[in-house]
Amino acid sequence: MEVKIGVLHTPRELVIDSTATPAEVEKAVTEALSDDDGVLSLVDEKGRRIIVPVAKVAYVEIAEASQRKVGFTVS
Repeated sequence: MEVKIGVLHTPRELVIDSTATPAEVEKAVTEALSDDDGVLSLVDEKGRRIIVPVAKVAYVEIAEASQRKVGFTVS
């Protein structure tokens, strides 16, 4: 699953590939945003932990991983 985090005053977003479910990520984001001084902490597929102060979070986009289609189609 892909998670994109927009950070205030930063032109690029953080993109994380996570093994967590969309519901787990949503719960983590909601809990982090409930505390103004809190941090959003997520773990990616390789076990790396990404920590962002919630005061700097502009948005969080949660998307299912899309599988790429390989090959040609005949019309």
